[in-house]
Amino acid sequence: MSSHDPSTYDFTQQIGFLLRRAYQRHVAIFQQAVPESRLTAAQFVVLLTARDQGPCEVPVIVQATSIDEASVRGIVERLKWRKLLYADHEPGDARRMKVSLTPAGRDLLEQTVPFAQQITEQTYGELDAQERATLVALLRKMSGMGGKPGPGPANE
Repeated sequence: MSSHDPSTYDFTQQIGFLLRRAYQRHVAIFQQAVPESRLTAAQFVVLLTARDQGPCEVPVIVQATSIDEASVRGIVERLKWRKLLYADHEPGDARRMKVSLTPAGRDLLEQTVPFAQQITEQTYGELDAQERATLVALLRKMSGMGGKPGPGPANE
């Protein structure tokens, strides 16, 4: 028999629940802080990836953002419709496309990044510098990113 009593299992103390709550708080802060209220956190990271990678294909965005391919394709279509991204389809293969920022997309990112830095600060809340560094290191380790270099905590 297990040493854990199933009747005392409290889902509110489980890592999945706590991660979800922290993420929901972050997204709510993002939505309140970004003046372009139609820009979601997911759209923001897709735009950043297009900026950082230059013209790139959807699988590159999927890998960089950890957003599933179907969602990335939907985000790209919405951003293309809003004239924030170009999406040039490969001749003969409508599913393959190169994605790149439009001048309007670049301008929107320049306006939004300072807010994103403030959002990160608000998400961290009262955590001190050591707690922030520990949290980021633990989350990177849990997510399989371990020691891989990546953007700092103030970049989203």
